[in-house]
Amino acid sequence: MLPALAHINAWIFDLDNTLYPASADLFGQIDKRMTAFVARALNLPHPQAYATQKRFFQEHGTTLSGLMREHDVDPHAFLADVHAIELDVIAEDARLARLIAALPGRKLVFTNGDEPYARRVLARLGLSDTFEAVHDIHACAYLPKPDPAAYAGFCAATGVDPTRACFVEDMARNLKPAKAIGMATVWIDNGSEQGADPDRGYVDFTIADLGDWLHSILEDA
Repeated sequence: MLPALAHINAWIFDLDNTLYPASADLFGQIDKRMTAFVARALNLPHPQAYATQKRFFQEHGTTLSGLMREHDVDPHAFLADVHAIELDVIAEDARLARLIAALPGRKLVFTNGDEPYARRVLARLGLSDTFEAVHDIHACAYLPKPDPAAYAGFCAATGVDPTRACFVEDMARNLKPAKAIGMATVWIDNGSEQGADPDRGYVDFTIADLGDWLHSILEDA
């Protein structure tokens, strides 16, 4: 193991655009469904619904959080609707499964999505048996990343010591609270980040491809 990561005994992964390539653009499908849901729920024309959706994301962390806080929307109805997408653009990734399995310690998924959707994605990728748990937005009490409470809740629920954990994410802003509590942080710079941050001192590793990086720390260290 790479010396800088030799102390890690818990490996935490985001789901979307992290465990599969951003080029699959599953979130593109989800994004369209979120806009349509906002339009129906708030009786808005499409352009205004899209602008409202993006405002919710920026101000509340997720579209769902904005809908819940400002309009008391049922989270289960929202998540079931927006995650009703086709997954045929992603396929089994045996190399990634092998590399994650080779990591020493626990492996967990920490996502702002819900567990049923996460399980569908993991099954499609051939990763169903790779992770011991999925910590989803329901488990976070609907406080999404990057709310610091989401990370505290994750550690409390899983028993993870953040000073011995490594968190891998495609959204750099979601790594800042992780670094603040002692986690090693890995940013997959794949173009999915929304919004520039001139100070990314909270990122320990910036990578382009998860499989290549895991190979490098496990087999080339």
